[in-house]
Amino acid sequence: MQGDAFRGHDESSTSLNKDTFREFVDWYKDKVEVVKDAYDNGSKNCQMLSHHIQKDLTKACAEEVMEVVMDEIRGRKFSVLIDESRDVSIKEQMAMILRFVNDEGKVLERFVGIQHIERCTAIALKEALISMLCSHKLSISMIRGQGYDGASNMRGEFNGVQKLIRDENPYAFYVHCFAHQLQLVVVTVSTSTPAIADFFNYVPLIVNTVGASCIRKDALLARQHDLLLEKVENGEILTGRGLNQESSLARPGDTRWGSHLKTLLRILVMWEAIIDVLEIVKKDSIKPTCNGGAFGLIGKMESFDFVFIMHLMIELLSITDILSRALQRKDQDIVEAMHLIIGVKDSLQDMRDNGWEPLFKRVKIFCDKNEIEVPEMDKEVNARGTSARRRQKVTNMHFYQVEIFLAAIDSIMSEMNHRFGEVSSELLVCMASFNPRNSFSNFDVDKLVRLAEIYAEDFDIGDIALLPSQLRGFVGRVRRSQDFFGCTELPQVAEIMVKVGMDRSYPLVYRLIEMTLILPLATASVERVFSAMSIIKTDLRNKMGDEWLNDLMICYVEKEIFRSISNEKIIKRFEEMAKRRMLVPKKNIVISPNEG
Repeated sequence: MQGDAFRGHDESSTSLNKDTFREFVDWYKDKVEVVKDAYDNGSKNCQMLSHHIQKDLTKACAEEVMEVVMDEIRGRKFSVLIDESRDVSIKEQMAMILRFVNDEGKVLERFVGIQHIERCTAIALKEALISMLCSHKLSISMIRGQGYDGASNMRGEFNGVQKLIRDENPYAFYVHCFAHQLQLVVVTVSTSTPAIADFFNYVPLIVNTVGASCIRKDALLARQHDLLLEKVENGEILTGRGLNQESSLARPGDTRWGSHLKTLLRILVMWEAIIDVLEIVKKDSIKPTCNGGAFGLIGKMESFDFVFIMHLMIELLSITDILSRALQRKDQDIVEAMHLIIGVKDSLQDMRDNGWEPLFKRVKIFCDKNEIEVPEMDKEVNARGTSARRRQKVTNMHFYQVEIFLAAIDSIMSEMNHRFGEVSSELLVCMASFNPRNSFSNFDVDKLVRLAEIYAEDFDIGDIALLPSQLRGFVGRVRRSQDFFGCTELPQVAEIMVKVGMDRSYPLVYRLIEMTLILPLATASVERVFSAMSIIKTDLRNKMGDEWLNDLMICYVEKEIFRSISNEKIIKRFEEMAKRRMLVPKKNIVISPNEG
C-alpha cells in the first residue's frame, strides 16, 4: 500500500539491512512470543515466504482490488483516459483510467492498470487499449469519451488513437486535455514579445547561478531566514502556522504545470536574498570569467524592464493558475470547466481594460523600495531592438504599455481562443445548458434534446419524444426544491438527484447528465499514475517485471479500495489461484485479529 520494497538485497542472518519485511519480522518476534516460536520453528519457510510467493500474494491483492473496481464499472458507460511514458528502465508504459458515475451519482476515476508497449504508434496504443478492456471483460462499445494529451499519435484527426477508436465507436467523443492546452498557452505567452522572451531567458540563468552549489543554496536560505526575522521584528510581515516557510528556487519547465508562476513568485519573495547571493558569487570569483554571469545578472534584475515584466507575468499567470488547479480535480466536469474558461477570459479582458494603472503603481512601489530607477514614461527613446542609426523614437509609456502590457494580454487571449476553440463545438455548447449556476439560468430544452440526439446510441426515438417533457419537469422541480439551492456544480446535482430519488423520476434527464459528467476534460489522474510509478519502480528496483509492476501499481494507486479488503479475502484468493509458486505454510502464519 505504501509502495515500499518487500525484499532486501541481502537477507542473510549477518546482514545489517534486510529491508522492510525481514527487519520488521526480526523486530516483532522479540515482542510477541507466538511469532518468535513460528519464526524459530520454521525460519526456512519464512525465508521462502518472503522470497517466493510475494509476487503471487501481490497478484491476489491486485485481483481483489480490480474485482471491486469492475463491480463498480461493469454495465455502465465510461470514458477512457490514457497516456504513455517511460519508466526508469527506459520501457514505454501505457496507463489507463476509466471515468464513470457510480450508483450514488458520484463521478469516479479508477485506475485499471499499465501495459508495456513496444511502439508508440496510434495502432499499437489502440491495440493495447482494447487488450486491457477485453482483459476485464469491458466492451469498446461502452466508451462515451476519450481524454488524451495533444500528441499527434493521440489526437490525430485521421490516424490518431481517438480516430481509430471512433471508427469502431462513433460515440466515444474525444476532448483534448484542457490542462495540457492551458500549459501550451502559458508557454506561448512566455515568448509572446521579444522583451518577455528575453526575460524568460534570464530567469533560468538566475536560478542556475544561485543554486549551482550547496554553498550558494545554503547562503540563499540563510540570508532569506535573516531577512524574514528582520521583517517580523519590524512588523512588516505576520507570523502564524504555515506562514513564511523555508523555500528554494525552482526552474521553470514547459512540461511542468504551474512551474513558471511558481518560479516567479519565489524570485519575488526572495528578491533581496537572491541579489545578496549574486553579489557574493561576483565577489568570491577568482577570475571575472568564473563568476557565472553574476555581474550581469545583478544589473539585469535591478532594471525596470525585469521588474515590470516579472510583476506582469505573475498577474497574468495567477489568472490562468486558478483554472489550471481546477482542471486537475478528479471530480471536475466539462460544464464547470467551460464556465471557468469563460471566467478566465473575462478576467483577462478586465485586466486589459483596467489593469494598467494598478500594475504600474505596484511596480513603482517595488522599485522605490529596492532603489531601482524608474524611467520617465513620457521620455522618447530609441525603439528597443533596433539600431540607434534608424532613429525610430517611441516613448517609454508606449513601450511598456503597448509593446509589453497589451501585447502580452492580447497574446494570451488569442491563445485561449485558439486552444479552447472546441468549447464552441456543438457537443459542449449543448452540455453548457446543464450549468446549474443561478438556478439553471442557461437551461435550454432544445439544446439538451439536440445533445440526446448526438448520443443516438443511448436515446432512441421514443426517448427523444419523451425527453422535452422530462426536462421541463426536471428544471421546474429543481428551481422549487430547497435541496438544489446554492448548487453550482453538475456533480452535486447528480448526487442530490440520486439522494432524493429524482434519478428514477426523470431517468432520461439523469442519463443525459451522466453522459455529460463522464466526458473527460483533463488527464491529471493519469499523470499522477506515472508519478506513483516513479515511487514504486525506482533506480534500485529497475528490474521489476511488467506484470508485477502492474499489480503493485493497482494496490498503490487504489489504496482506498485495497485498505478495505480483509486479509482473509486475499489469502482465500491466493489459495484458489490456479498458478502459484507454493502453498502458504498455514502453521507458520500469524494474523492478529486486531491488525490489518
